[in-house]
Amino acid sequence: MNAFDMKNEKTAVLMGGASAEREISLMSGQGVLQALRSKGVDAHAFDPAQRDLLDLKREGFARCFIALHGRFGEDGTVQGALELLGIPYTGSGVMASSIAIDKVMTKRIWRAEGLATPAWRQVDSAAATEQAFAALGSPMIVKPSREGSTIGLTKVTDLAQCASAYALAAGHDPEVLCEQFIQGDEVTIAVLGTGAAARALPVIRIVALEGNYDYQNKYFTDTTQYLVPCGLPVGEEARIQAMVLDAYRVLGCRGWARADVMIDAATRKPYLLEINTSPGMTGHSLVPMAARAAGIDYPALCLEVLQHAALDCSVEQVGGPA
Repeated sequence: MNAFDMKNEKTAVLMGGASAEREISLMSGQGVLQALRSKGVDAHAFDPAQRDLLDLKREGFARCFIALHGRFGEDGTVQGALELLGIPYTGSGVMASSIAIDKVMTKRIWRAEGLATPAWRQVDSAAATEQAFAALGSPMIVKPSREGSTIGLTKVTDLAQCASAYALAAGHDPEVLCEQFIQGDEVTIAVLGTGAAARALPVIRIVALEGNYDYQNKYFTDTTQYLVPCGLPVGEEARIQAMVLDAYRVLGCRGWARADVMIDAATRKPYLLEINTSPGMTGHSLVPMAARAAGIDYPALCLEVLQHAALDCSVEQVGGPA
């Protein structure tokens, strides 16, 4: 699909939704909407929390830019609905989306493929969280397995914090992840493209106030520093980019994504934390920042992502009527 075709066919920018990240999704979606319109795309806002997805078919939308974050948007559910409707969409397909939203499943696959990720325990109670703390040591990260934007996350440094940390995470998701904390540089890497053509954008190093890169510091303050160029040795940056491309491909991701990595300060070994298959596109978001460093402005980035809109399969591919 070329840019001229996209300018003559309706595009829905899916934003809002029903997840805990609704507020951020609305910010991302409005940015994408204005950027696509500035490129001449016939783009329209569409909130699945307020409208029936069948309206996409009824109203003749040709493709969707998914600016939804978290569950019910980044987890394969909307992707599956769009597959049934036959409307191409941005980002990863059903399986990759459903795996990537689940941090535990993602870590299992990465570990099986020989990719480094911090040690972890999946827990179902405060007592199990305390046992994980004894095994993983201090500090330990406790977070919902299927949420993003650091929602429900606690950095535990004392056994007495385990019960409240578990309760906070479990309030967002019954599947709770306890993860070894890696002390060192925090970096993030955006990926554009699919398969062998996928490419990693410049690494961004994140320096947050007192090391606390939480929801507030991510989206609503200007105290966090984002360093690009990242200041890492050239060889180290290239190795991290290569590792992220491997992590992206083994999950079957496509279109675009952003991976978060910690670099152990003592050994300089990088560890994969998670991958976001529908990254933020707000004024504080990191994929647009990495793209700018690679010479791609925000509207051009949105257009490139839209150009990769696709389906896992079509009716014709599975033998249905043409």
